[in-house]
Amino acid sequence: MFYNRKEVATRIAILYTGNILATAFAGLIAAGIFHGLGDVAGISGWQWLFILQGIVTFLIAIVGFFLLPDFPHNTWWLTQAERDLAVSRMAIDTVGKSEDTSVWTGFRQAAKDPMVWVFAFMAHMHLAANGFKNFFPTVVQTLGFNTTITLVLTCPPYLIAGAVTIAVSWSSGKFNERTWHITISKIVATIGFLVACAPLGVAGRYVAMVIFTIGTYGVNSLILGWCGSTCGQTPEKKAVAIGIVTTIMNASFIWTPYLWPKSDAPRYVIALSSSAAFSIATFLTAWVAKIVFMRRNKKMRESDAEVQTFFVY
Repeated sequence: MFYNRKEVATRIAILYTGNILATAFAGLIAAGIFHGLGDVAGISGWQWLFILQGIVTFLIAIVGFFLLPDFPHNTWWLTQAERDLAVSRMAIDTVGKSEDTSVWTGFRQAAKDPMVWVFAFMAHMHLAANGFKNFFPTVVQTLGFNTTITLVLTCPPYLIAGAVTIAVSWSSGKFNERTWHITISKIVATIGFLVACAPLGVAGRYVAMVIFTIGTYGVNSLILGWCGSTCGQTPEKKAVAIGIVTTIMNASFIWTPYLWPKSDAPRYVIALSSSAAFSIATFLTAWVAKIVFMRRNKKMRESDAEVQTFFVY
């Protein structure tokens, strides 16, 4: 709604960096709360963790409700000239823009657009590869360290991944390119997954964990930004398209935990090799999207020689 296709991936990356940093420091925060507040007032450490994080989230949500604008044309801190500029720059940047419609029309448009479902499958495979997120402390624990050291060791991979995510998204926006950025990131992740399940020493496996974390998290913002910029002919369609993709993407967390049985410890060959396969499926789907958009751009050029805005890939 607010950012063009060269800007949106970086902004989404900054948003997702909040999630990455939360994951990075979750272990350290949990260790501190368990140590300092465990059984205080008769409440267990994990209960204190839920209470404190829930309070902070609730308060920020209330503030955000009043501060965040709905659309560029009603952003309260901008002047009228700035609002008009914000609206016009998005209109110029949108391929095949049509007049704003109702929510239900936007829903039908998104549901009928095959590329929405291509992005949904791509995102589902991507987050399936990211299934290690909920088991990362368990994977790190297989290195043989105690609980405190294990929680500390979960932090550096996510900190590095946060920086890489922003860098990859910035590069994708600067060069207006998506497919190769997704492909290279996922190849890095695939290498990390395969090395991590190999019979290596502690140092080798930990480095592999850093590698697959970096390669995986760099793709989040690229897929959602790509979907929003190519399936956003109206604000309603864009909102529904991103909603569909996000819903199907997160549905992967329903079944991926079954790839991490305790019996597969300590190498977790099933889960890590599956994540490698999911990563490959992600970048192959990106190439399918690239081919489709190349053909659409060709048709646009043939039908109108003066067209200036094309699908990005």
